Amino acid sequence: MDTQGGRLPLKRRGLLAGTVAAAGVAMTAGLSSPAQAATTSVTEPDRFPAGRPLLIRGATVITMDRARGILPDTDVLVVRDKIKAVGRKLSAAHGATIIEARGALLIPGFVDTHRHMWQSALRGAGADWTLTNYLTAMGMLPPLFRPEDIYAGNYLGMVDAVADGVTTVLDWSHGSVTPAHADAAVDALMAVPGRARWAYGRFPLDLSWVTSGEVDRIREARFSSDDQLVTMQLALHAPSDSVGDAAWRYAVEHDVPVNSHVGFFGAASDSDVRRLVENKFLSPSTTLAHATAMSDDSYRLIADSGAFVSLSAESDLNMGQGYPPTGVVRRFGIPISLSVDSLLGWSGDMFSNMRAILSAERGLVHLRAHERGEMVASLDLRAADVLRYATLGGAEALGMADRIGSITPGKLADLVLLRQDTPSMTPVNNPIGHLVFHAGRGDIDTVVVNGRVLKHRGELIGVNLPRARRLAEATQDHLVSSIGEEAWRNLIDPPRP
Repeated sequence: MDTQGGRLPLKRRGLLAGTVAAAGVAMTAGLSSPAQAATTSVTEPDRFPAGRPLLIRGATVITMDRARGILPDTDVLVVRDKIKAVGRKLSAAHGATIIEARGALLIPGFVDTHRHMWQSALRGAGADWTLTNYLTAMGMLPPLFRPEDIYAGNYLGMVDAVADGVTTVLDWSHGSVTPAHADAAVDALMAVPGRARWAYGRFPLDLSWVTSGEVDRIREARFSSDDQLVTMQLALHAPSDSVGDAAWRYAVEHDVPVNSHVGFFGAASDSDVRRLVENKFLSPSTTLAHATAMSDDSYRLIADSGAFVSLSAESDLNMGQGYPPTGVVRRFGIPISLSVDSLLGWSGDMFSNMRAILSAERGLVHLRAHERGEMVASLDLRAADVLRYATLGGAEALGMADRIGSITPGKLADLVLLRQDTPSMTPVNNPIGHLVFHAGRGDIDTVVVNGRVLKHRGELIGVNLPRARRLAEATQDHLVSSIGEEAWRNLIDPPRP
């Protein structure tokens, strides 16, 4: 196959179409037009051989590093799995692949701190669900999920995350109801070369499984190193009895981070937080997902503990778990990360979630001001804040900020490069504001995880999308045939009030 297809150079603002030099000499790639991306099919060794240094040249680098800020016309050199250097006119290492990116935006990869990956094969089924509809469905569907269905959801979820520039995702794996389901979930995450944190959970509120030896088994068998792409923690519901307390105590005593659902409207969320605090279970290694509909006392306790929150604005606004608490969380100084929650109803990209957070909080601030007969003179929550939540904030919540979350020399090379030749990316006057409000998943040109290029010119590399589709469609067929087509239609289209 002709890897270049006889493309003409992209003259606008100096972007180059790819040309490959002889072996041992720098190889140059570039950003593509949509037509080029659609027609190109090139294997990874053709463009990005394993171990070859990578130089991204001339981008506007939004580093998320407080000391560096936004760097126009800047190069980023990647050697093996790490960012070697950030600066202007860097010398390419011998044999490096060069991506000409003048005018394009380069950001650290997004970090999603709470996503039920096993539900990915149900994409869109819950678009019109309330939390009540969801709980009804979860009483019906999870018992039908075989280990291969968990695998299919996790595999598709990882492929989806990589394609959308979510280079690290926490899998809140409460579909892992047996050891076989758990192993299938881990197998799927490890089969896709993205970065993931597998949070072992189970659907029933009974947490006795945590101390049964099952967590010890899978930790020893599958998670021997903190340096592997997929690492482990626990996904636990708030404890309500001594069995739950024992599960959380296991996490504390074994130094295993916990991600927990807390603060749903109508639930006893304040008592949950008090119990966690009284037992000294909350710490900076704890992330509380949703965290809506609680009293100021609860937010104060969370702030004092150093725990993080993971805000899922699209899910919360549509299903009714509670209004996104961005303002009150900021007021108490609680560190924030963002999350998709599930592809079951909502988008899997962080662009949508950043916009949802901004729109919900700003709309509320304006509404309250209007109720007082006032106008808002200046906005407190900025685009830069939510971009931080979606990148470095997520890395901090996972205890990985020393390794990912910013474009800083020495950190692991998890990078997302956005094209600059689409209508939505022209012109860029305010890089961060543009990224948050105007960019989308279709503008992602290149995704790098751990120094490895997994997407370029809009095309996945070394990531098997056709397999993901086949697996997900098989799970869909299984679920529909199990409950019947009429029941399936009634499930995804619940009656109106």
